[in-house]
Amino acid sequence: MEKTVIKFNNVTKIYKLYKNDKRRFLSIFFKKISCKEKKAVNNVSFDIKRGESVAIFGKNGAGKSTILKIITGVTFPTSGEMNVDGRVSALLELTSGFDPEFTGRENIYLKGQILGIKDSEIKQMEKEIVDFAELEEYIDQPVRTYSSGMKARLGFSINVNIQPEILIVDEALSVGDEAFRKKCIKKVNEIINKEDVTLLFVTHTTSVAKEFCKRGMVMSNGSIIFDGDIDKAITEYNKIIK
Repeated sequence: MEKTVIKFNNVTKIYKLYKNDKRRFLSIFFKKISCKEKKAVNNVSFDIKRGESVAIFGKNGAGKSTILKIITGVTFPTSGEMNVDGRVSALLELTSGFDPEFTGRENIYLKGQILGIKDSEIKQMEKEIVDFAELEEYIDQPVRTYSSGMKARLGFSINVNIQPEILIVDEALSVGDEAFRKKCIKKVNEIINKEDVTLLFVTHTTSVAKEFCKRGMVMSNGSIIFDGDIDKAITEYNKIIK
């Protein structure tokens, strides 16, 4: 029996919405400052086993991104329990964590350190990351000279080549031109097929999700309304977007 690598148990995340930044700041010191509360995730429970590939569907605001932020440690549950067991690589904001004054090569090491990877490990991955990104001589130029597409390609290359145990993809497969997009899709397939990596794929594009996933979860208003076979999940998702 495969072990559980992601577990949510009655997880709720509530965001406090203030009228302006001043009231948000004052709330740090005065508990009576009024605000609205938004349940981005509402009493969600699920288990994901090692090696599973799971798609998460839902309209904007359904809670998908908040689920990912909780898994990656960007935010924390207001209540409930969550556990992640394994090295997580998240293809979310691909260019976050870069220092614009560092070269692309230096940023590989910086990003690796942020992800908790030793320099000796990064050294072994460096050539594969550089080759995959296809930046050629630009790899030793400051990142501030890169186009947004070049930065995204470098970010994608780092995240898919750090030997993740859990790979999270949020509409990140639209990187670069058509040839590079196909290369990205091929790389993700290689990772999940050969290395027994767990994939969590958040997308609005059901056809792409079917390429990777056998299981689908559908979210609406912060709750999971379906969790099961990918084809049935797509049917349920199509019902709520019509």
